[in-house]
Amino acid sequence: MDNPKQVRGFSKRSKAEKRQWVAQTFAQQPDATLARWSSFDHSDADVQARLDDFSENTLANYPLPFGVAPNFVIDGQTYAVPMVTEESSVVAAASAAAKYWSTRGGFRTTIVSTEKVGQLFFTWDGELIQLQERLAELEETLRSAAKELTVNMERRGGGVLRIEVLDFAELPHTYELRGHFETCDSMGANFINTVLERWGEVLPAAFAKTGLAEPGLPEIVMAILSNYTPACVVRAEVSCHIDEMGRGAGGHSSAELSKRFHRAVELARVSPYRATTHNKGIFNGIDAVVLATGNDFRAVEACGHAYAARDGQYRSLSRCTLEDGEFRFWLELPLALGTVGGLTKAHPLAASALDLLGQPSARQLMRIVAATGLAQNFAAVRSLVTTGIQAGHMRMHLQNILTQLEVDAEQRAAATAFFADKTVSVAGVRAWLEG
Repeated sequence: MDNPKQVRGFSKRSKAEKRQWVAQTFAQQPDATLARWSSFDHSDADVQARLDDFSENTLANYPLPFGVAPNFVIDGQTYAVPMVTEESSVVAAASAAAKYWSTRGGFRTTIVSTEKVGQLFFTWDGELIQLQERLAELEETLRSAAKELTVNMERRGGGVLRIEVLDFAELPHTYELRGHFETCDSMGANFINTVLERWGEVLPAAFAKTGLAEPGLPEIVMAILSNYTPACVVRAEVSCHIDEMGRGAGGHSSAELSKRFHRAVELARVSPYRATTHNKGIFNGIDAVVLATGNDFRAVEACGHAYAARDGQYRSLSRCTLEDGEFRFWLELPLALGTVGGLTKAHPLAASALDLLGQPSARQLMRIVAATGLAQNFAAVRSLVTTGIQAGHMRMHLQNILTQLEVDAEQRAAATAFFADKTVSVAGVRAWLEG
């Protein structure tokens, strides 16, 4: 290997050796880079070893703020919701919305369903009708083959709910064996994937046993859970009389505020361009709680965005109505979460987040996460239709600008006071500091 920027056996090197090679090969200031990485090492060697094991080729810890949004009243219970995010206005917005709705009945949630999906793809020369006619026999064989894998989940009230078979018109002789699962308090990825792979191992023998081998045995393509879980759905909503909405920050009456808010949500329903930013705001809140509790925010986002396009057009995940004098705002989306397994206990702060929430079940965590997403959305849309988003966002961003410009504590306090009622920009802050 002649290229000095390529390496063999990198994963087998020690962490110190990896740091040294990467810094010396790619960093502009190797010594400063090594010192910066080391400065973020955890003081507890056991904790650091645990963090290093979370990912491959770890060089350093990458801290993000772990905060809480207090005053969330969800189904009559009060929470301080843990959130991990780098965006300065997210926690403030969620907190403001939580306080606002805490005096208006709080957030009400409903678990619609908790079913998850796994897919076993295979090719076969036969016809779909043959599979459908023998599906009951196939299912019995597959369930029996995976019994040792599902027995513990079944004791907790979960397991394989049902199995169906589908084909793809665009791909001749390509089929899907779709399993529907209940995984209780586990997100269930490992459980579902293990069961699916077992099914893949025994499917050819199952075909032979049920007389489906006549056109030939199936060839397995792959087995994997689906992160699209449209039957694992939670709803969160708030409502109050329009007169209780209060005056908007821009001086709007309760009725005006409600109408402007409703129109904004409707725009996100019909415009994919607006819906994308609208839903991103929802996930500002959702992702922060999902990350804080050690869940997979990438899977949650992928599923949510697919769900937003389920009728063929990408739309807002939240809706609003003004009927009979009542303002009603709600959110419905799929959330596949877990409170056992994965990082939920392995990461010290994820365990702490779940402790703050009272060690919730997966269903309860779904409720909390959905309510936080709705709160975030409410705060963002309310700002958009009154003062505009930038005023509050840039005031929060001021502290980041001051850090970037390396101001001292005295200058920071003075800048915060000066810009309290002014538009914030990097150029403006720089000009004020230089003046």
